[in-house]
Order: sequence, then structure tokens, then C-alpha cells
Amino acid sequence: MKVFDRPASEYHYAVAGRLLFVTVSDSRLSQTVSQLFTRWSLDLKEANGDEAHGRIRFLFESFPFSVIPADWSTFETAEGGRCYTNGDSFYLVFPNTVVLVEPAETRSATVWIAALNDSSDIEIAHLVSFAVCSVLRRCNLFEIHAAGVVAPDSGRTTLIVGPSGSGKSTLSLTLIKAGWNYLSDDELLLEEVAGEVQARGFRRFFAVSPSLRVASNPSSLGNSIEPEREANRKTCFEPSTIYPVRALTSSKPDRLLFLELNRANTSSLTELSSIESVSRLIRACPWATYDRAVAKNYLSVISRLGRQTTAFELKAGSDLLSPQYALEMLGS
Repeated sequence: MKVFDRPASEYHYAVAGRLLFVTVSDSRLSQTVSQLFTRWSLDLKEANGDEAHGRIRFLFESFPFSVIPADWSTFETAEGGRCYTNGDSFYLVFPNTVVLVEPAETRSATVWIAALNDSSDIEIAHLVSFAVCSVLRRCNLFEIHAAGVVAPDSGRTTLIVGPSGSGKSTLSLTLIKAGWNYLSDDELLLEEVAGEVQARGFRRFFAVSPSLRVASNPSSLGNSIEPEREANRKTCFEPSTIYPVRALTSSKPDRLLFLELNRANTSSLTELSSIESVSRLIRACPWATYDRAVAKNYLSVISRLGRQTTAFELKAGSDLLSPQYALEMLGS
């Protein structure tokens, strides 16, 4: 395996009091990685001699598959990759990219990227995000595929949980138009602080279908649209640059909405037990069970989140596109 002695670029990023040290082996790859890191709530920092809590290195070269031990367990992941693991470390393999997440105590990961081209853009973005989240898990920050919105008067925080395409961004934007503040429309980090779970926004921008009306005048978007290299070319923007709302760093969740589109005009809201809530949270966070090295802590945070919140199943109809109706149904 290649010895990684002289990286082309070195960066330090901070999130929630953790410092990540990132090294990139090639100047072309460095530009791609640094652009991807601007998507997330990671602040570029001067190291100032501080010791990093986690490390990620990026190699612009083909992965040597022979290094994967033949006796490691293997399974397909929800994201479509193949995982090889011995319970403490694991490789996640995709056609053009591979990530090695090393033993938990090292809090480190290595990413191999074989090529930079349009066909691999989405795969690279996914693997870079995965590598960051894997290292953050080892720093006790746990990802969840959810949106977070905060009522402006009461400060109550609602997490909207659901897979891609379930309407998280649409519902979040509807509430933002009604004056709610926000954490994120898609990716959050969970952290236990003084016995309570706090949610932090991870992805900086919203990504919505081009058919969804973002502003009354398209020109009012100005420079807020950011490039999002996805097959569906979603409209990407930061709501606080368009609407009179705030992007919050973190907040304590009070309510969970497990969102499902019902393809009808009328929405319905059904309260769930805490047991059902935790069960659904585990399904929404597959790496809480895949990543056995941190599973205990990850599942503990999910369980606490389920206990500290009131949970509902929301079957969303087209009536929720109205900010006034959304407020009437979801309250403040």
C-alpha cells in the first residue's frame, strides 16, 4: 500500500468542539474535496497546535483490493455499496471509490478515489460525506437523515425524519415561509449534552425540486444558489439569504415527525409510542447497527432522543404545501 508522506493539501475543520485533520494526496482531488466540505457545517480553522480529534486522508489512486482480509464478513448496505468488516474496522466499497474506517480508538478514515469525472461525482460526494460521518461517530456525533425546524415563538424543535424523496425539504421550506428557523433540511448530527440530546445542522444548504417555488421572484435568489452536482439538478440555496429566518447551530428536539407521502389531498397525524419511535429511528439510522464499534453509544443517543420527544407519523398530503395549513396542523 502506498505510504502517504507528503500530502498536496492539509486542512483543519471544526464542528461541535471537535477538530478534524484532513489530508489530500493530489491537488486536483484537493479542489474537489474542499468544495464538498463547504456543503457541511464544518468551519475551516487554523490548527494553532491543537491536537485533532479525528483524521481523514484522501488518496487519488486505485484501491488495492488484495488488502481486504478474506475472512471478514461482508454485506450490502442501504446505500448500495458493499461493506467488509471484522467488527472494529470496515471497508465500504463502490465502483470508483473505497473508504476504510479504522478501529474506533484511532478516529480515522482513508478514502481512495480512482477517477474524477462527471459520472463519479455523485459517488464521490456520497463517500466523502460517509467518511466524515464515520469519523464524527467516533467523536460521539451521530448522523441522522432528517430535517430540523424551530418554531420562532416557542423555540420548540421538530425533527422531520424520512428517506430521500419523502418530502422533508418541501415541508421544511413550507414552515420556513411561515417564519420558522431551521437546522437543516436533510442531514443532522446528534449529540448527548448533559443528559439531553441536541441536534446540529450538518448540511448547510437546502436542495429542492426545481418545480418547487422557492421565492416569489426567481431573481431574488441572487447568488444563494450553490452548485449541486446531482442527476436531478436540484435547486440549492440557504433559506436565511432569502427569507427573514435564522439558521441555528443546534437545538434540543421536542418532537419527531416520521414523514410519508400519502399521494392524497388530505394529511393525517398519528401519535406514536416511544417504543415505536425508537424502532423507527433505528431504521432511519442504519449505521447505528452496521458500525458495531460505535453501536452502543449511537443506539444510546437514539434511545434517549426517542424518550425526550413526542413522536408522530405524518402522512403528508398536498394540503401541507400551504404554510397556513401546515401551521394549523403542526402548531408551534
